[in-house]
Amino acid sequence: MGLDQEDQSGEAEEMDTETSRESPLREIRANRTRTRFPGAVRQKAYRFDGLGNFYNKEWDLKEGIGEEFCWYHVEIPRGNHKLSLSAQYLIDVLCPPLKLQDILSLVSNGPFCGHVDGALVFRVNSPGPAHSDFTIRIAARVTENSVITVSLGRVPRMGFSPTGQSLLSEIPSVGSPSVVRGQANDGDGIVILEHVLEFFLTMNHSEEADNPVPKTVSNLLVHVLDTHMDHLQDIVTKLEMDLDSVELDLDKGGFALKKQMMDDRRFPKMHINLQRLLQVIAHGEQVFPRVKEKCATKSWFANEDIVALEELIGRVRRLKENVGFIATRVTAIQTGLDSWQAEQINKKLYYLSFLSIIFLPLSIVTGVFGMNVGGVPWTGQNNPVLKDGFRNVMLICVAMLLFVLLCFIFPAIYVRLTSWRKRMALKRSWSLNKRSIIRRNLEGRSQERSGYLRL
Repeated sequence: MGLDQEDQSGEAEEMDTETSRESPLREIRANRTRTRFPGAVRQKAYRFDGLGNFYNKEWDLKEGIGEEFCWYHVEIPRGNHKLSLSAQYLIDVLCPPLKLQDILSLVSNGPFCGHVDGALVFRVNSPGPAHSDFTIRIAARVTENSVITVSLGRVPRMGFSPTGQSLLSEIPSVGSPSVVRGQANDGDGIVILEHVLEFFLTMNHSEEADNPVPKTVSNLLVHVLDTHMDHLQDIVTKLEMDLDSVELDLDKGGFALKKQMMDDRRFPKMHINLQRLLQVIAHGEQVFPRVKEKCATKSWFANEDIVALEELIGRVRRLKENVGFIATRVTAIQTGLDSWQAEQINKKLYYLSFLSIIFLPLSIVTGVFGMNVGGVPWTGQNNPVLKDGFRNVMLICVAMLLFVLLCFIFPAIYVRLTSWRKRMALKRSWSLNKRSIIRRNLEGRSQERSGYLRL
């Protein structure tokens, strides 16, 4: 009986030690399930049945079964934060079941394409401040039955939602921002605000563009890359529209507008944004061909999607050329403003030199004749012979001023004289040539009348 009690007490102690060892693991798992940054990132989770239908699902990071596949998308907010904080956001929402190396491969800067822990991972992340609209980051982790994507900010037309009444299905009336929301419309129909219309003008595709629900993982991957390229094209289109409006303002505006643009350093900032955009496009030009090569070896990747990736690669190259054209336009406008600023500075220096020309002789004369010394001519005003000394000094100043002005005007007079002499010489040569031509014509007619040619 005593041995049985000792065995039972030993087993109880072993169970207590096992529970004490498991309790920290349970606490760690419980702490991981509790998000450290609740609501910091935007999460979307979809489940596709492979037949053209999609459903919203919970954020459990599970893969699909059979023909079903899942898509998990994370939107990191734009703000003045470091890259390490973005990594903490992803660790908070993805780290279990993903590992730290998966998180780092998704959030790091620069181009990357390769296999990490058996999954295809690629990223097109440009360095730069996260609050800038021209800092684009998108990364994806692709397996046979799941896709995990990470983007900086919202990418238009990437998600899926049930289609409702479209603003483009009818002819709307455009409402200005000053219209009060509570006012009733004069006529029937839908009203589109002015800023919404400007947003549609920057979009490549209409609201009812061909955006079918993916039926395979390869369709979903092409959809992600296609929407990324549409987002870049929207930014380029908005840049072109802003540049057109700036050129129109420069044509209509005057001194104040040009000076304001120079003070705001608008075009140097536009150059920086274009360089950031070119860097994103260059990263895509490096990564997308490697993605196509690696996806071509997968059995679950369709051949028509390989062709779609090839078209995306050509689209990246055309977009790069378009951004290069915009950079050339910005450089030309900046050069024009620099020349205008140099011209304004030259005008001010010209006026300053003209004023110095006027006052320099006066300062010399007053300095000479204003000295309090005796023996200087025309300074003895008590002498009746020298009573007109001040008038004589002023005449000397005027004579010196006319001499200085003549020195500046003489080059222009010399240029006009030389041009006049050239014109006279040209007229004289033209008259001589005209006489010679008339003489030759008369001689030719006389020879024709005589009936033979003179050798």
